[in-house]
This record gives sequence, C-alpha cells and structure tokens, in this order.
Amino acid sequence: MTDDDDQTLGITESKEYSTGEWYAEICRKAGLTNYGPEGMSGFIIARPRSYALWERVQNELDTKFKRTGVQNAYFPMFIPESYLEREKEIVDGFDPEVAWVTHGGHEELEERLAVRPTSESIIAPYMSQWIRSHRDLPLRVNQWASVVRWEATETKPFFRTKEFLWQEGHTAHATDEGAWEETLTRLDQYEAVYEDTLAIPVMRGQKPDHDKFPGADTTTTVEALMPDGKSVQGATSHHLGQSFAEAFDITYSDEDEEERVAHTTSWGFSWRSLGALIMTHSDDQGLVLPPTLAPEQVAIVPIWQSDTQEEVLEYAEGVAEELEEAGIRVELDDRDERNPGFKFNEWELKGVPVRFEIGPHEVEDDEITAIHRPDGEELTLDREGVADAVQSEFNEIYAKLFATAEENLEENVRDADDRAGILGTLGQHGGYVRTPWCGDEACEDAISDQMAAEIVMVPFPDDEEKHHENVLAGDAECAVCGDDADETAYFAKSY
Repeated sequence: MTDDDDQTLGITESKEYSTGEWYAEICRKAGLTNYGPEGMSGFIIARPRSYALWERVQNELDTKFKRTGVQNAYFPMFIPESYLEREKEIVDGFDPEVAWVTHGGHEELEERLAVRPTSESIIAPYMSQWIRSHRDLPLRVNQWASVVRWEATETKPFFRTKEFLWQEGHTAHATDEGAWEETLTRLDQYEAVYEDTLAIPVMRGQKPDHDKFPGADTTTTVEALMPDGKSVQGATSHHLGQSFAEAFDITYSDEDEEERVAHTTSWGFSWRSLGALIMTHSDDQGLVLPPTLAPEQVAIVPIWQSDTQEEVLEYAEGVAEELEEAGIRVELDDRDERNPGFKFNEWELKGVPVRFEIGPHEVEDDEITAIHRPDGEELTLDREGVADAVQSEFNEIYAKLFATAEENLEENVRDADDRAGILGTLGQHGGYVRTPWCGDEACEDAISDQMAAEIVMVPFPDDEEKHHENVLAGDAECAVCGDDADETAYFAKSY
C-alpha cells in the first residue's frame, strides 16, 4: 500500500471510542512517525513532519531559556557506573530502566557505561570544576539531547518510548531561595509554551514526596488533561537542594572566603508535548495543528476547468507569493493528478489550520474562500490585504483550540471525600479527582491497587516560597484513611 492509498482511506478509528488505535492511526497517516526496526520495540522514527513540530517547540523554549541566562552545552551520552553510584538515590530510582554498554568493539570495558537516563551524574562533576567563587553563580547550562529509559512495555509514539528527545537544564545557586526561584522560573516557561504555543491549558503544582525525582527536595510539574480523561505530565522542574552538590562536591567560596555547598536544580521538557498536542486537538478527520506550530499554516487549493486553469493558477500564485513575503508558511497545491476533493481531505488529514479555495468565482470577485481546519467554518476574505486578514484567522483558530481544551479541563475536575467517591468518579468520568489527603503513600496505593490511577499533582500553597509545605484550606480528613489531611491531592489515570 502506498502512502497515497493509505491517505485515501482517511481515519477509520474513533477518537471517542478507540482512542489508542485512533492516536496510532493519526501518527501514521498524518506522516508523523514510523515504528522502529523489528526487534527494537519501544523505539520510533520521527518523520520530518513531526520533527518540524519539535523544532518549533524547541525554538520557543530555547529562546526563553537564553533570555534568562541559560547557555547550551553538550555532554556525553554515556555515564560511567561509578558516576551514577555517587548519587545513591538516582541509582536506585533509575536502575531498572538503565541500558548498559559493556563492550567497545570486541573488548569488554573495564567499567560499565550507562546510556544516559538523565544527566545529573555526568553534568554535576563538571559544574563542580567550573565553579570556584560566588562570582561564578548562578551557573545555568542546558542541553538538547535524547535519553534512554528501558521501561516502555507498549509503545505509544511520543508518550511512551524507550528513547525520547528532550532538553535538560542544570543550574547551581548560592542560596536555597535562588534555586527555588529558578525552579519556578522554568515551570513558568513550560506553562507558557503549553498555553501560548501548544494551545493546551495546564495545571501546576508539585509531585508527592514519594513520586519526586530521585534525590530531589521538590519536583514541580505542569499537568495537561487529555480528551480521554487521562493526565499527561507535561514537564517537570526539580529543586534538588544540596544532595547532588554534596555528592559531586559543587562548592564555592563566599564573599568571606568561606567554602559553601551550592544549591542545584534540574528541569526537563520532552517530545511528550507532541503527544499531548496530537491527542488534544486532533479529530476523526485527522491531525489538527495550531497555527503557531503547523509546518504549513495555509494550503491553497486552486479549482479549475481547462478553460479557467491559467487565470486561476496565476491568481493563486499571486496569493501564495504575498503570504510568503509576509512570513506565512504556505503551500500551493497545484498538482494536476489529484482532484480538489482529494486535496481537501489530504490537507485536513495533515492538520493545516487554514485552507484557501480559489476558483473562477473567487478570481472574478477578487476574493478568497477560507476554511478553518478545526471546525470547518467557511468565510470569504478580500484579496486585498489577505496576509493581514489571515493572521486574524490564525488568532481565532488558536483561540478556538484553547477554548475547547480549557472547557475539557474545567468540566473534568471533580471532588470526592471518600475512597468510594474517588474510585467511582475516576471509573465513570476519568479526569481529575480532587480530594483531601494525609500525605501517606499507602493511601495512594489503596486507590492504585484498585484502578490504574495515581496522585499526579499536589497544588502549591498560596505562598510558593514555602515549597516544602502543602496546605489544605480548612479542616479535613483524608478521603482514604480518615486521618487528618493537610494536603490536597489530584488523582488521575495518566499516560
């Protein structure tokens, strides 16, 4: 079967009733991914169309990072086992997921090398070398790389793969307060990318202590709710305290020449965001992309008969040139071998936000027929000033996508005050169940043992500077065990 034959079938699965199969079909038919070679389950190929999405997200984040003092670097993908062992908690936390290299060519290595599951253990030793004085702080480095975690049992492109692309930032600070401020700055930036670039509203908070990053004091998170009622951990920012600095001797001389231990952070954002993008906005006709990210923001489909072909194409080419000059990503689809109906369906499948249809009537009236991808809204634009006009359409389409996702989030946060209520609500509705919690992991286990759900987030206290405290307004009892509750927990099924 050729790609074109595959596309003529359209999307055959239902987003509402067979979400997993529908998602996989979108990824395949919209030209986003292929699965890895036979014998390498858990790996995917990101095709140019999806990699272009990742590049745009990467550019947004990279620009934000650099504006706030971050410099990019690159570190080896292999980490000596002895380096990992210097931070016991990270070894214990990732040990089941680490892929090991034991041979170089035909020679057995003297020391095993881990394929990085994360890079604190290879970056921290060099931060220690680079930092001598308080004048060297804060130090902020970031790398764009891939990591490997050998834990994926069932591949779901972008959501769950053994190897994935991400960025990981690492910083060192003179004070605990400076490190916490850094942690929240990165969380702010992650939230902004989701809401201002991906058109996905998120909730922010922190992970329960038993689910924080190995070795961290606090793990903060942004969580996005998918239309099927499952949560996606969108990005995390970790306040590491001094554990890594002590393990890797990251110290500095203060103004009085006293040696001090630094406070560090790490933070990461992966291509899981692309999975959230696809899952949130796409529909049973195919991929839906916001104009901020779409490789083609406008697809122009000229419609002609033999006697009108020349004038229609000339008109369409003029429109395409004007859009290109205005910096708009445009594709003029003037293929002879495909009829307009096929082209309409193909561009819908590929998620192009706006389609222009130009036929003899548009030429005669000096107009353009425009169709919004998310909902099929059709409108007429004047030919004059079309580049400015379509920018307004982009804004409207983005607002539509965000509003739909926001409505899904707002309608799917529910409260429960006992175990039966948590289980019943999750079973019937999915989404988030907000409930009082005593802070004991056993009470989460009592829910997760019954259902594939967990505590995905604990809200910040009103004063975010008090990052070791999680407060619940008013007196409450834990919904599971009945003991005093001083935290609010959000339970959800998750990807």
